[in-house]
Amino acid sequence: MLSKTIREELGEEARLQYRIVVENISQSSNNTTPFTINKPNNPNNANNPLNSMKRGGKDEAIKNPFVIPGLKKLEIDSQLNPNNVFESYIEGECNQLARSAGLAVAQKPGGTAFNPLVLYGGVGLGKTHLAQAIGNFVKTNYTNKTVLYVSSEKFTNQFIEAVKGGSINDFINFYQLVDVLIVDDIQFFAHKDRTQDIFFHIFNHLHQSGKQIILTSDRPPRDLQGMEERLTSRFKWGLTTDLQVPDLETRIAILERKLQADGIELDREVVEYVAYNINTSIRELEGAMISLLAQASLSKKAIDLNLAKHTIKKFISNVSKKDMSIEFIQRTVSEVLDTTFEDLISKTRKRNIVQARQIAMHFAKQYTDSSLKSIGNAFGGRDHSTVIHACQTVLNLMEIDRDFKQNVIEVERQLNMNL
Repeated sequence: MLSKTIREELGEEARLQYRIVVENISQSSNNTTPFTINKPNNPNNANNPLNSMKRGGKDEAIKNPFVIPGLKKLEIDSQLNPNNVFESYIEGECNQLARSAGLAVAQKPGGTAFNPLVLYGGVGLGKTHLAQAIGNFVKTNYTNKTVLYVSSEKFTNQFIEAVKGGSINDFINFYQLVDVLIVDDIQFFAHKDRTQDIFFHIFNHLHQSGKQIILTSDRPPRDLQGMEERLTSRFKWGLTTDLQVPDLETRIAILERKLQADGIELDREVVEYVAYNINTSIRELEGAMISLLAQASLSKKAIDLNLAKHTIKKFISNVSKKDMSIEFIQRTVSEVLDTTFEDLISKTRKRNIVQARQIAMHFAKQYTDSSLKSIGNAFGGRDHSTVIHACQTVLNLMEIDRDFKQNVIEVERQLNMNL
């Protein structure tokens, strides 16, 4: 870094000159032998005096800690899934920033302000896919760079083995030579003080060397418990971005891309049915579709809406009404009452839309564990008193308005059928 800075300020002909003071301790005397070395043009040259320095003219060589024999170029398995690439990663509002940042990092690893890049979100939302997509892109387009993906659990176990075998220095040196390091689920470093300490030093070296660091977590760095402050502060140096639960359109696109990749064609209503009912994570969404395809293959039946309902009902048989999402209720109400999702969260006071909004709030309170404040926020930022009023209005109107009651019954029927 010093050499680079000097050349930038003084010109390409500038050279760094420095003194190395080595203590030569013997039984008979203690002395210090200073010597000055000019940094040569080619530090990797075998004749480079930095690679083998003499102590006071003797033949005993002093090892340069910055040169590790046999590890100048790592040939390792990157531990990446080749299927996790940008082309198979569907972009939506839930992951737009994260995907754009990931692509920028992949195109210029270590050369952007997004270092480290921290991706966080719930289980099954595509954090690992995106992180590995970056690694696969770098491997393909920068063949001279060493990429390594490792889970926090594996990193910890490797460190424990290094401690047992007395090879901690080798462990550190290995990781410091990686060009793009991807560490998955860093929240599992919590309360592992020695592992955190080692990772802190590896992180510092890589970051100072312009190497790219990519981390995933189930929560943002500020919420990581049992983690040293000096470590979490470094996690915040670059960009921290979240991945959210995909909306309905994105879930449909994910299923269609998967089916297309497998060469399978399904009716749109079947795909939409699966996407409607599995709204917790991408992993569960794909698992439900695999279950449906397997059921059709084993029973030798065509995949239609009835088979989808039968299969998905089994797939989510342990899901209670309390697991139904507000968004799902909103979209079901919109479909049954011929409105739109946007209408329900808008400020419009049209009678039919107000009633649809009140019905949706009524079922959100009945079928979810969300607080009144959370329900109000989901309907365009309304307060809890509005939700209370809506629920009471629905109960009152059901007693005096037959058509209104029929609408509520139909919405409830659709919700129960799709559960």
